[in-house]
Parts: sequence; structure tokens; C-alpha cells
Amino acid sequence: MKIRRLLMSALLPMTCLCAAAQQGEDNTPAKGDFTVAATLGYNSYTEATALPGNLTDYEASAFATDWSKKKLTVGFEAGYFVSEKWKLSLGGGINFTHNPGYADKPGTMTLGMSGEDMVGEIPSYRAVASQYSCTYNVAAGLDRYFSSSVKNLMWYGGVRVGMAYSLNEQKYDEWTAMGKSVGESWSLRGALTIGADYYVMKGMYVGASVDPFAYTYNMTSFRPQEGLARLSADSSNFAILAAPTVKIGFRF
Repeated sequence: MKIRRLLMSALLPMTCLCAAAQQGEDNTPAKGDFTVAATLGYNSYTEATALPGNLTDYEASAFATDWSKKKLTVGFEAGYFVSEKWKLSLGGGINFTHNPGYADKPGTMTLGMSGEDMVGEIPSYRAVASQYSCTYNVAAGLDRYFSSSVKNLMWYGGVRVGMAYSLNEQKYDEWTAMGKSVGESWSLRGALTIGADYYVMKGMYVGASVDPFAYTYNMTSFRPQEGLARLSADSSNFAILAAPTVKIGFRF
């Protein structure tokens, strides 16, 4: 339902604008034009969370790259028309997060002589991990535009290649901690894209796109304790009609 609402929210305004502007001036782009757009869609991103550093055994699983399991994200896209019909594009986003850490607060509760009963009344508080996270994604594309019977509405088909990366580092200030724990994940993605842009005026347009076919490879790795080897898992994902996206942009 979310996907349907996303597409309808883009296509309905475009349909109304097209009907109202059939007799208007020609706003289609020309060679040398630049575009900048804000996008809303299931963009290619990845995520990683470091594992606790005091476990006795560990397992790993690759980050889910199925686009339908991802949340809507906001991004940007910049483009340049190398000719009236061909456009180069570059888009992505980046996030940094830092969480300060706090030391643990030991309590008085311990096991009794029997090894079963608890002695003491005050529970212990574990330390709050000091964390650093960085996530970014970048995608480049090449599109071929086609004129339509609707004035100022242009269809296009193209290709996209992109990469996404995520890093999470955690460190606990307590005696049971085994140094810094690290989790990282990266994805490579390639896709065929089709879409449409409607130029509302000379300097503004709205659009929507979907990927008829997309392939994503992901590698997710963990190093739960300093000095340990990486624990890794990977995956390959094939998708049809993937990553619906809407955008609103400006032309210069």
C-alpha cells in the first residue's frame, strides 16, 4: 500500500499538470542544462550494527538488500544534459552519528554460596557504549530521454550503478569489555531504470521512476573484539520492478 500511495502521489499531480498545460510554452531541457532534485524512495542504502564484545560465540548474516524491506529515504540527485536527449546524473546521501559513552555502575547483587540464590539488593547498571556511525550511498546514471505526445512531459530509460557503505563502532567502559567492536556493511548495485519528468515551468519539474531490473551484492562483516578475525556474510539480490522513486527538481 505504501508503494501504491507513493506512485499515486507522483502520477496524479503530473497528470493534472499535463492536462492544464497542453497549450503552454515548451519547457523541456536543452544541452548544457543542470538539474538538482530531492528524491523520495527506496534508495540503495545499507546498515551495520556492531556485535557485543563479551559473548562466547558469534554468528553473522548479510544485510537485507530486498528493496521492499527498506524504509523510505530522502536523497538528492544532480544531473547534466550532455545533449537534448542524454543526461548524466549523480546522487546519494550521507549521515554521521556519535553517541557518548558512560561507565558502568556496579551493584551489590551477587550469587550466594549455593550458586543459585542472589545476595544483595542493588542491581548493576551496564556501561553505555561509546558509538560512532557513518552511512553513505552514491549512485551514478546515464539516461536517454524521449519526447511524448504530452507537451513538457519526457520519458526516459537508462542505467544506474551505485555503492552504499555503513560503519558502526562501539566501545564499553567496563572490565568485561574486550576492546572496540566494529560492524560494517557495503553494497554494490546495478539497475535498469525507466521514468518520466514533467517540466512544470522552465526552472522546475516533477518526476517518478522505477527499476525494471536491479542486482545488488552485499557484504556484511563484524569484528566483535580487538585482535579477532573478521566474521563475514554476503548475499546477492535480483529484483524486478524495484525501488519506485518520486522527485521534485530544479533546472538551471
